[in-house]
Amino acid sequence: MTIPFEASTGAAIFMGFAVLIAAFVRGYSGFGFSALVIASSGLVMNPLNFVAVVLICEVVMTAMQWQNVGPDVDWRRVGALLAGAVVGLPLGLWALTSISADAARAVISGYILVMCLVLSAGWRFKRPVGTAGTIVAGVVSGVANAPGMAGLPVAAFFAAQAMPAAVFRATMVAYFPILDLYSGPMYWWNGMVTWDTLWAGLWCLPLVLIGTFLGSRHFLRTDPQDFRRFAIVLLGILAVLGLVKAVL
Repeated sequence: MTIPFEASTGAAIFMGFAVLIAAFVRGYSGFGFSALVIASSGLVMNPLNFVAVVLICEVVMTAMQWQNVGPDVDWRRVGALLAGAVVGLPLGLWALTSISADAARAVISGYILVMCLVLSAGWRFKRPVGTAGTIVAGVVSGVANAPGMAGLPVAAFFAAQAMPAAVFRATMVAYFPILDLYSGPMYWWNGMVTWDTLWAGLWCLPLVLIGTFLGSRHFLRTDPQDFRRFAIVLLGILAVLGLVKAVL
């Protein structure tokens, strides 16, 4: 059977491991899947190939996690984030689809590295953030979702506020599927959905199911904050490698 995106066997195996690890991280901490997969794909192919694949996987993971997060979702924050993302996503897609694959790889890697530094800094808001501030965060998240990575700015935004871990995770899980319903048609309109996208999604689903299941079980036993720090370090390493590849 032909490997999607005309990838080599080695690249396909590498992406299989990347998807499995990223699904575990998502199941454990509630964020990081998209960024890990896109950053990994940038090392072996055009990272834009996997954007719509990530969307398919995110829908499946959310369905697996949804039943346990409902009571902890902050729907006011979800609504404000979506209001901003509706504006930000078209802008991000317009910018990202207008540049070359190497330029896209450099932009994506640079963005991930900056977000890792923000998350690692432990910066906190000195006063409560209102709806207007959450909408602005949604705009940034929408722009970042052009390469399928809406989660990092939201994670950084939530981490800078006093928010219980369960609410952090549940609100992230609730935000993504609604954003995906909007993003899917936008990706298709911009030529980012092909038959290879569907084949790659089918290949990834078993790995997503296994990784998310294992990660979710681990979350129930351990504070996800420790593992979130590990995920940030891993993302930072992948981002640096992506920048090196883009330059060389």
